[in-house]
Amino acid sequence: MSLKQQFGKDVLLTGWGHSRFGKLTDETLESLIVQVATEAIGSAGIDAGQIDEIYLGQFNSGMMPLAFPSSLALQVSPDLANVPATRVENACASGSAAFQQGTKSLLAGTAKTVLVIGAEKMTHAGADVVGAALLGADYDMAGQTSTTGFTGLFADVAKHYDKRYGRGDGKLGDVLGTIAAKNHRNGVDNPYAQLRKDLGEEFCRTISDKNPMVADPLRRTDCSPVSDGAAAVVLSVSPTGGATAPVRLAGFGQANDFFPADRRDPTAFAATRVSWQRALAMAGVGLEDLDFAEVHDCFTIAELLMYEAMGLTEPGQGARALEEGWVFKDGKLPINVSGGLKAKGHPVGATGVSQHVIAAMQLTGTAGDMQLANPRRAAVQNMGGVGIANYVSVLEAVS
Repeated sequence: MSLKQQFGKDVLLTGWGHSRFGKLTDETLESLIVQVATEAIGSAGIDAGQIDEIYLGQFNSGMMPLAFPSSLALQVSPDLANVPATRVENACASGSAAFQQGTKSLLAGTAKTVLVIGAEKMTHAGADVVGAALLGADYDMAGQTSTTGFTGLFADVAKHYDKRYGRGDGKLGDVLGTIAAKNHRNGVDNPYAQLRKDLGEEFCRTISDKNPMVADPLRRTDCSPVSDGAAAVVLSVSPTGGATAPVRLAGFGQANDFFPADRRDPTAFAATRVSWQRALAMAGVGLEDLDFAEVHDCFTIAELLMYEAMGLTEPGQGARALEEGWVFKDGKLPINVSGGLKAKGHPVGATGVSQHVIAAMQLTGTAGDMQLANPRRAAVQNMGGVGIANYVSVLEAVS
């Protein structure tokens, strides 16, 4: 059963926009929002006055003084005056949370056309401010002082994983280095990516002055960068006449895990697995029916665990997906052809919307140098915290 069969209506991605990710000193949160919203509305072939509702995904958490940005998108056009606009926050999954809220408005019948935006401005803030903001997404560390921040939390996940499944031979670091190198290589072809340099496996696997250990066993190349950026998508219940064919949302899933760390298995990402199961079940497809996926690789250990949570391998066997070439661009299920958060960048609130836009570009043959050969179905996975708030979407080509 697909989403359309279950709810009796389509949810279509009919237009989209995407900014460059990186240190964008000449851009403000407002200018980024206006840029991508304007692009998305134009791409959909509609007038601003046809937008029924706006959802903005943004984390902020003290990184910006302006804590009430929901109406910034109205700056696009006077025709957006009085349109309902809501900011959505769910840590690093804020963008996908906004996407699902827009989807539910369409399914509820309260809107026919929704504008979803994800945006974040981070690089202006000091490392201590960014670190404290991100730690606000962890039950045990919120408000605490930490020299390693969120990297330390995922480093603990890697240590637990190595203790449970490793052989004590230090090979986990090499596996993570392979993931980093893959995503850096893919990022070269993404014009929006913050880091567009093929670093190679040897560099990513080796501790050096240019690739220091941040929190053992995670090196700098295992960590996504601090980023500015935005992305937007128009969701509609019917085609809008845009220049590009629409993309269909075939299924979606959300699952949240318990917040305290002592109530979760750090290596299982149990709620992440459930979000995958729910999205695939709604779409009526299996993992073997996907042509590619964009997943939340805030740290390389997160991507490794994602191979297992999505069901690509058994628990503890994630390295097999790399060893057998499954997740590379020419593999049976390419993962993060965009470069992922690792190379594309991770402006927190923008990430989930960006993943949907990149997937839509692939499915409409408009991904440029990133383009895969005729993909028809994809998945997007975005999470907040250490596997806490989890969202998965299954998208399909229409034509």
